Amino acid sequence: MSKPLIGITESKCQYMAPFIDIIEKSGGEPLPIYPEDKIDVKSTLSKLNGLLIGGGPDIHPSEYGESVDPNANVSPQVERDSMELPLLKMGMEADMPILCVCRGMQALNVVLGGKLIQDLGDAYPGHGYSLNEGGDKTTSRHRIFIAPGTKLASAVGSGGIVRVNSWHHQGVNSSKQSKKLLASAYSLDDGLIEALESPNHSWVLGVQFHPELRGEMPPHFDRLFVTLVANSQQKEKV
Repeated sequence: MSKPLIGITESKCQYMAPFIDIIEKSGGEPLPIYPEDKIDVKSTLSKLNGLLIGGGPDIHPSEYGESVDPNANVSPQVERDSMELPLLKMGMEADMPILCVCRGMQALNVVLGGKLIQDLGDAYPGHGYSLNEGGDKTTSRHRIFIAPGTKLASAVGSGGIVRVNSWHHQGVNSSKQSKKLLASAYSLDDGLIEALESPNHSWVLGVQFHPELRGEMPPHFDRLFVTLVANSQQKEKV
């Protein structure tokens, strides 16, 4: 049986590398997709069995009907928006298995009519990264609650409380959440949504943390990628 082809969107090679590694370890064949590739969305989707939307720069607020907040430190990449958002939308229309990570979860929310908090700021401490004494970035970590009975809990093997990494300055709360998505995890500190999933698709799941950074996460989160590949193995190409 041939390996399922998993399209992976990212902005830079160094951020793509962990995704390629874990998809290969999970039994899939990765197809890296960058904004500069200028892909034809329909023909690209026709080759794929599954889709992984990675992290990266901010989604431009115009994509969810807002102007840029000048105080929000928004750093958009419109070339990626114009490639990735249609790819995600058409992938869902085809009911393709999809895993969305960090920016990817935010893109999932936006594509389905939700909005974003443009900058978490002081209202949501503990997210993003920290600076050590030398001024270098270090990972922030916090506790989240995974709702039992969700696709996320099924994929990782359990619900309940777990500690995850955090590298984001934007996010989704209940007021910004798409009505077409269910929140399957949230931060215990402030209630910020940490995972979203679609009840209207076979397997479409977004997480705000970075499970591909394996040294920063509990090892059972590798199962997210194993589950993506397994579901993609069963999915016919578009």
